[in-house]
Amino acid sequence: MSTDTLFPNAPDVSTDDYCVFGLATCFIREDGETQEVQIVEPIPSSALEAIVKGIPTSYQKAWGKTLGDFFQAESLTLPSEIPSDAQFGENFVERTVAASRTYKKRPEAKEIIPLGTEKNDFNFSLEKKRILNAENIVSAEDNVKQHAYTHQVL
Repeated sequence: MSTDTLFPNAPDVSTDDYCVFGLATCFIREDGETQEVQIVEPIPSSALEAIVKGIPTSYQKAWGKTLGDFFQAESLTLPSEIPSDAQFGENFVERTVAASRTYKKRPEAKEIIPLGTEKNDFNFSLEKKRILNAENIVSAEDNVKQHAYTHQVL
């Protein structure tokens, strides 16, 4: 497999590079209803280190994999241990390249989930639902109120 054609904008990243991929429970809002979806996405080393310390997370499981486990024959494929109904997260390729670089910078983070293993003892919580298609609508009421003389020279 040619790494140049797979990651043309990232010559420093190859299919043999390590990354952690997590299975997250997220939600999509459509017509006022919320639908649960399973998302597979890369987890950068700093986020993984925070998650294993016990912060609540939407990740149920995570796997230590090589990029080649997902990128085969110039297409994305789900490894067999990941549920077949899981979807790839937004900007999966770009985020995977970025996350894999974090493990090159901090190789000790690879010991949290060694290559080829799974971790599922996270503090999984859906208390704060992760809405994927949420819109942030800004209104005039969101502006910070200031005193009339704030911008005047005294």
